[in-house]
Amino acid sequence: MTEDALCLFALDASRAYGKRVAAALGSPLCSHEEREFEDGEHKARPLENVRGRDVYVIHSLYGEPGISANDKLVRLLFFIGALKDASAARVTAVCPYLAYSRKDRRTKPRDPVSSRYVAQLFEAVDTDRVVTLDVHNLAAYQNAFRIPAEHLEARGLFVAWFAARLGNEPVVVVSPDAGGVKRADALRDALARALGRPVGSAFMEKRRSEGVVSGEAVVGEVGGMTALIIDDLISSGTTLARAARACKALGARRVFAAATHGMFAGAAERVLADAALEKVLVTDAIPPFRLPPALLGQRVEVLDSTPLVAEAISRLHSGGSLVELLQD
Repeated sequence: MTEDALCLFALDASRAYGKRVAAALGSPLCSHEEREFEDGEHKARPLENVRGRDVYVIHSLYGEPGISANDKLVRLLFFIGALKDASAARVTAVCPYLAYSRKDRRTKPRDPVSSRYVAQLFEAVDTDRVVTLDVHNLAAYQNAFRIPAEHLEARGLFVAWFAARLGNEPVVVVSPDAGGVKRADALRDALARALGRPVGSAFMEKRRSEGVVSGEAVVGEVGGMTALIIDDLISSGTTLARAARACKALGARRVFAAATHGMFAGAAERVLADAALEKVLVTDAIPPFRLPPALLGQRVEVLDSTPLVAEAISRLHSGGSLVELLQD
């Protein structure tokens, strides 16, 4: 293997996802070691020579039983530090879900801006580049980093799924709040091109106070149409259910939802069982481990994002264009 050959690692908590990326790349995962110590500390090190290599480390930073997002973040940072100490030429952190990206501004006095602090931690261990999938606020993500911060989008996965199933139904893309209108408009434009006909747009009002979400008004026409509710993340699912019920109340024939990251916290299982929703699409950037198997494949469908991530890694390694990838 030449020095400039691509070197792909996946830390243990993201190994299943990493194996699928490696299969799509046609490049096996490089070997590494992770050890746990009695006092709760750990270490991770590459077991292959990385000197002068272009290295990519896959680690999705969501919390799950037995390992928090904080723990995953520290493990990734320490591993990147070890790679740089071992003279890797370039190290790219590939985080399909990036922890703390939602905390990108101060909403109360003396609030932390956690997304910026995470960026500074990556920079502190000399990370060369970060890649993630559909962050909550793209501008905040790009401005937080002083190193290249690449942003992949699952829009193409959703467009392909819907275009194959909608037929001649009249369609409207709905943002569950005004802040997501740009995301919804991008999907609407892409879907209209795929279908070869116009697609409508709408958005809901949304007010949040002390964690309670309210607002029922829908701006745009949804009556008699198939409504596609688009968001970046589903947490408890209350925002999604509120939008679905509002669309049905205004005469929508069918309601689908799509979000890149399915966190499914709290009472999400009960919320997703709402009769107003026909199906919810998410990607495997966060596996739906909190949902019962009965919901998967029926009410919730998980789309494979690993070919997209693999192609992005291939293009970054070879000097190809991510802009063209996302346009395609």
